[in-house]
Amino acid sequence: MPTLEEARRIVLDDVAPLGVERVYLSRADGRVLAEPFVAPRDLPHWDNSAMDGYALRSEDCAAPPVTLPVRGYLPAGATGGPPVAPGTAVKIMTGAPVPEGCDAVVPFEETVEGEGVVTILHPVKSRAHIRFRGEDIAAGTEALAAGTVLRPPEIGLLAASGKVLVGVHRRPRVAILSTGDELVEPGDPLLPGTLVNSNSPALAAAVARAGGEPALLGIARDDRDELGRKIAEGMRADALVTTAGVSAGDRDFVRDVLERLGVALRFHRVGIKPGGPTVFGVKGGRPVFSLPGNPVSAMITFEMFVRPALRRMAGHADPVAPTVPAVLKEATRKKPGKVHFYRVRLERYTDGSLVATNAGDQNTGILATLVRADGIAILPAERTGFSAGERVEVHLLYP
Repeated sequence: MPTLEEARRIVLDDVAPLGVERVYLSRADGRVLAEPFVAPRDLPHWDNSAMDGYALRSEDCAAPPVTLPVRGYLPAGATGGPPVAPGTAVKIMTGAPVPEGCDAVVPFEETVEGEGVVTILHPVKSRAHIRFRGEDIAAGTEALAAGTVLRPPEIGLLAASGKVLVGVHRRPRVAILSTGDELVEPGDPLLPGTLVNSNSPALAAAVARAGGEPALLGIARDDRDELGRKIAEGMRADALVTTAGVSAGDRDFVRDVLERLGVALRFHRVGIKPGGPTVFGVKGGRPVFSLPGNPVSAMITFEMFVRPALRRMAGHADPVAPTVPAVLKEATRKKPGKVHFYRVRLERYTDGSLVATNAGDQNTGILATLVRADGIAILPAERTGFSAGERVEVHLLYP
């Protein structure tokens, strides 16, 4: 039975980034760049003014105050204008090309304007308030590396460089199947002995947050043939996630059906609580995750195993979310032998440190505790007791 870290390493060794698609910049937020972006031209494209003011020669202002005649006007969007002759100035707007002979711009608020003249009140440094060609990015340089997550700043850079479409890794399409004779869909009559299929919509939301595209397959009953048909359908997606039917009950058929369909199982239990009876396998390069049916266990095992896999498939270089240190507000105990996932609320003290407070009843059947939780404290397998004030590592939920 693998540990948490061993199981996650097995998962990540079996998945790889998906192929490349080209998308419009307006749809690229959060996507992962699949190829380096080499700047095709200088940014800025030409020397331009960083301020509304006056373009002039700094040497003319060595002994202020000095009054200079104004010999022209350059608005933003101008394609050319009069050069700055010695002893003169040109009125200029932000973004306008810097005229020939100019080596500085003085903002309006640092001048006194007169009729056809401007008085400069302070010494002027050469290169002041000018954005020089290529000072942001020079043509031919690698502006963005492959694997970069595209955020608004990166998208702005691509747009400024003239890009319309960008090559990114595909989002994984993830089929989601709930199993069990007792399940009904949300909105259906809740008869005695039935349970609402809450796992499918919750996991669909989790898939979308992880960068995937969820595809709901509904409910499969506890019948090998029906399970086989539904699972085979789901395995046409980039990844398949099922819930329930993986424990040791007499109607837990999912593992047998997966093997019958040719899925190579990498593990079928993990040394964790909750979520021990988690199954992972692969067929044709497609990962299959069979998670416990308990909603708390399903959501936690998704975070620990499925989310990192989907992020790697989407091209993320660091698919495992880093944990954050926090100190326990209360003491707690656990049995040895398994990593325990302890649902906590987080508060930040005035010194900047985080304190983790028990989010509620830690029974795996209590979904409200997970609703209240900001994170999951990862309690090591070999430990049994944890003191108040002790430091633990916390996996953040939905930051």
